[in-house]
Amino acid sequence: MKVDQGFRSAFPAESKILLLLLVFISFCLVVGLVSPILTLEKFYLIQNTFSILSGLFQLLQEGKYFLFVIILLFSVVLPVAKLAVLFRLLTTTTMRSARLDRYIHLMHQYGKWSMLDVFVVALLVVAVKLGAIASVETHFGLYAFATAVLLTMALTARVIYLAGKLDKEQASDPAA
Repeated sequence: MKVDQGFRSAFPAESKILLLLLVFISFCLVVGLVSPILTLEKFYLIQNTFSILSGLFQLLQEGKYFLFVIILLFSVVLPVAKLAVLFRLLTTTTMRSARLDRYIHLMHQYGKWSMLDVFVVALLVVAVKLGAIASVETHFGLYAFATAVLLTMALTARVIYLAGKLDKEQASDPAA
């Protein structure tokens, strides 16, 4: 099987910058998952503040397993998996062409679901705001989470662009 350059050896300076961005995105994701995202106020007396993870645990305790699994998959597992694939792509110095193609395919597959996690949180906000007896206050955790999702999309687009560029360079290399 043919072994080619990876991102780290083909684009050393840009790989370092993209890795730093990936570390920042990972930090934003963790902050977004554990920090308060919403405070629900009902009847001006009862306030519930929760993060994505505390909301997941509450769903689990209440026996709402379907919602628990859906939100866990799309708000925790898929973003973490996407970051892991990006990390693997950006730190590899050599990579088989087939493996690079598989990783890029995974990026396209994850990309289709990348905004679903923000959509779930947005639906929650809208559903709660529709109630006349409840109000919602958003917190920095929601913004950190949204920042992680949006920057992940931008980073993924850049990595896919570089993969296409790398593929063209390696296809035109007569020594390959």
